[in-house]
Parts: sequence; structure tokens; C-alpha cells
Amino acid sequence: MADEATLRDMREVNRIFDEVVIQQGDFAALDRVYTSDAIILPPGGEIVSGRDSIRRFWQQAARELGATSCRLNPFEVEVVGDMAYEVARGEVGTANGAIPIKYIVLWKREGGAWKWHRDIWNASA
Repeated sequence: MADEATLRDMREVNRIFDEVVIQQGDFAALDRVYTSDAIILPPGGEIVSGRDSIRRFWQQAARELGATSCRLNPFEVEVVGDMAYEVARGEVGTANGAIPIKYIVLWKREGGAWKWHRDIWNASA
């Protein structure tokens, strides 16, 4: 189980992804979200490695989807040393309505901060 300080730090990273990256379009802020050697596994796509590639992926995906928000709602978080996992539901807001999602993030403490290290998601039925 995660302590309150860790959960607070993780909520802040999730907030940065939603409010700063998606809502404000500040994709440079992904450096505060993902580890330097992060990997994402997008649905129906190839594995994307490293922050520069991840930044390009999210810029294109947000533009193509017309994403306006990304609400993330964890329901399970477990911490083991400098690693943790989060299982969650969420929704991506678009001009055409909300898209429900589910995801798992493997977190890693890097430079004293919790960041997403592995990220996989897909749309809910």
C-alpha cells in the first residue's frame, strides 16, 4: 500500500498530465511525468520508447483525437521500494464527448520524484 505522501506525489503527476500537458498543450511538461527511459504501449500501436518519442506521440495523438482533458482515477496502487503500480479507470475528453479508458502505469522513483515508467491503456467497452 502507498503512504499518503506517495499518493499525493502521484496525484500531482496525474494532474500535470491532464491539466498541463493535455488541457494546456505543454508537451515539454512530459519530462515531469515520464522517466528518462520510459516506454508506452498504446492500443493498436507500436511500442514507443524514450521521452522524445513519447512527446511526439502525445502531440500527434492529442491533435488527432482532439483531446481536451484526461481524467485519471486510480483504484489500486501498490508500492515496492522505488517502484509502484497503479491500476485505474479514466476518461479522455474530446469535442465529441468523453472516451472511457482503463490503464496500468508502472511508476519509478527517478531523481527523488515519482514518474511513469511503463504506461499501457485502452478504451473501455
